[in-house]
Amino acid sequence: MNVILVTGGAGFIGSNYIRLFLQTNKDDKVINYDKLTYAGNIENIQDLDSNPRYCFVKGDICDEKHFTKIIKEYDPDYVINFAAESHVDRSIDDPSIFGDTNIMGTLNILQCLKNFWKKSNDQNKKFLQISTDEVYGSLENDDDSFTESSLLMPNSPYSASKAGADLMVRAFVKTYGFPAMITRCSNNYGPFQNAEKFIPSCIIKALKDEAITIYGDGTNIREWIHVNDHCAAITKVLLKGKLGEVYNIGSGDEVSNIEMARLILKHLGKETGRIEKITDRPGHDRRYALDSKKIAGELDWKCSYQLEKGIKETISWYQNNRAWWDK
Repeated sequence: MNVILVTGGAGFIGSNYIRLFLQTNKDDKVINYDKLTYAGNIENIQDLDSNPRYCFVKGDICDEKHFTKIIKEYDPDYVINFAAESHVDRSIDDPSIFGDTNIMGTLNILQCLKNFWKKSNDQNKKFLQISTDEVYGSLENDDDSFTESSLLMPNSPYSASKAGADLMVRAFVKTYGFPAMITRCSNNYGPFQNAEKFIPSCIIKALKDEAITIYGDGTNIREWIHVNDHCAAITKVLLKGKLGEVYNIGSGDEVSNIEMARLILKHLGKETGRIEKITDRPGHDRRYALDSKKIAGELDWKCSYQLEKGIKETISWYQNNRAWWDK
């Protein structure tokens, strides 16, 4: 039995990952380590409490003493770091907490694991940093896409903090031979996503017959991937990826913000006149797109969700789980 320690496992992607991992890896155990901030909702993973292969521990990745205690107690084979402040708007309002959690928190994890794993002398340990396509910056040419060797040119405090964490992971690999990998994924959607994010915000506002607000002219383009496809890719990298490598994870489904809002309204039978354009936010990246040939070719991974189907299922989830988001 492998023991997997997941940090930030009560958040959107982390909770979906744990659920899918337990379903597909019947012999392994998951420890969920989460601080339970606004983005870490205990209700996301309450259905897992009865699973004997699952354990929740409340904790902060910045707390060196407590995190060290937990890794000594459970001695994880793999550690996956989902824990992060992740909303761009919040990072513009208060960048300091993003530096504290995303950079210093990741550094603390690396330092604690390096010290403990060195003493254990186990050569099979692995660390996986979950990052974002936003570390690459913005694409201006519609024919371009980011590869794993593209320069990191973040444009928001959020993406800069994630880039800083990635570079710290790289430094530990190069300096200490630390057994780590990094994944960078495009924009996720699916169940349990915080209502402040674009797709759930559009769905919820439409369900409440409120105007959907969009920054600028709405032509900013994002590549959208269903969270389950992302989670499946993470496990591929965790179990089969090459140490020291970076893997892009994308779907190829690029949609502008205004097109996504219209798609959601169409599925709900609402008029597109409900869309309201507002002043653009500072440093708003125009387009993200990933070249995912590496993970497809080396690890035999591909998406299983078509965008239309995935969005329709996601809308249904928010319709059927109003009590979850209406709080």
